[in-house]
Amino acid sequence: MTPRAKLQAAYELAFRPVQLNATWNEWEKGAIVDLAELRLLVDWALTLHQRLPEAPAVAARALHRLARYQATSRLYRMPSALRRFRERLGAVEPLVDEVPAWMVRDIALPPFQRDRSPNR
Repeated sequence: MTPRAKLQAAYELAFRPVQLNATWNEWEKGAIVDLAELRLLVDWALTLHQRLPEAPAVAARALHRLARYQATSRLYRMPSALRRFRERLGAVEPLVDEVPAWMVRDIALPPFQRDRSPNR
């Protein structure tokens, strides 16, 4: 997996409840073979929920998007779910207090919403 693909996967794990649920289910079934990479992705995903950086090297648009993702994901309790998943994976290392500037990228994810079926 390329670094860009890993960051994309971390964003999806951090801010898409469906993706976190699917990954957790795959892990419980034993379908995920590379646990070291899964731990890294979960650490990165939880890091994306930390305090926003003050670094001037960060693009304003990307910073605003990350702030929106953080705010919206709290409605789904994503940081708590990621912390529980991280504990279940056996991670004990402390995380950084602030999102590293290199992680703040303008990565587009689908909007937080339920699919509306025509029957509703």
